[in-house]
Amino acid sequence: MKYKKKNKQKVSFMDTLVSRLKKDDIDFEDFLLVLEHNEEKFFDNPELEMELLLSNGFPVDIVDNQVVLVTKNTAVEDQVFCIVDIETNGNNVQTGQIIELGAVKFKNGEIIGKYESLVYAKEIPKYIQEVTNITPVMLEDAPVLKVVLEEFKLFLEDSVFVAHNIKFDYSFVSESFEKYDLGKLENRNLCTIDLAKRTIDAKRYGLDFMKELLNIDIENQHRAYSDALSTSYILKESISKLPAKVVSTEDLIDYSKSDNIINKNKN
Repeated sequence: MKYKKKNKQKVSFMDTLVSRLKKDDIDFEDFLLVLEHNEEKFFDNPELEMELLLSNGFPVDIVDNQVVLVTKNTAVEDQVFCIVDIETNGNNVQTGQIIELGAVKFKNGEIIGKYESLVYAKEIPKYIQEVTNITPVMLEDAPVLKVVLEEFKLFLEDSVFVAHNIKFDYSFVSESFEKYDLGKLENRNLCTIDLAKRTIDAKRYGLDFMKELLNIDIENQHRAYSDALSTSYILKESISKLPAKVVSTEDLIDYSKSDNIINKNKN
């Protein structure tokens, strides 16, 4: 009997780069060589490629001619997190677009900034109108998506992108950036569902259930800004329950992906 080999998931250039920077700082000239050999590079000039990474939110700095991953040395309480939620009129960028984007900046237990905007769209499926209470009339005078994305990118800077289901929000925003020639997301990211599973004992980890469990009294459910604000309370609660070994932002990201799930039988 023949057995098929399992296809190993290809590790991206950025994942490899982050792993290397988490272990050691990289000499600036060596870092440029690494960028030069990236098959997915946008520019032939590695210095321009580095500028692109910085403009796309990749949190690196140059200290004593060494390229340093900032989040490796930033304490959790000193880190700026940008907690994001979007509402869309389709499941992906090919079939829909963002119709509302809300975000809050969070640092050391406090909200330090906010961004929210509806986005112009011609159509919203009925079921989405029922869930979000967003109607086409509400979007008639809203800014177009490119303007909202430009504003949000300035707001986001190089903070850690946080969402309650990071795979959807992060990828949808990043693909939207690329669609409008605004680069892509290279920010470090954190999923509060993953983190909550390792810090909060709950039957379920969906946003609605977590709001009830943690007595988060925020109205306008399934609206972008309100859901982002609710998620900030989950992040705050999770951070308060971290083990002592989680010190830096990278420790936090690693812990959210660890095997330390409170109860592996719970979804």
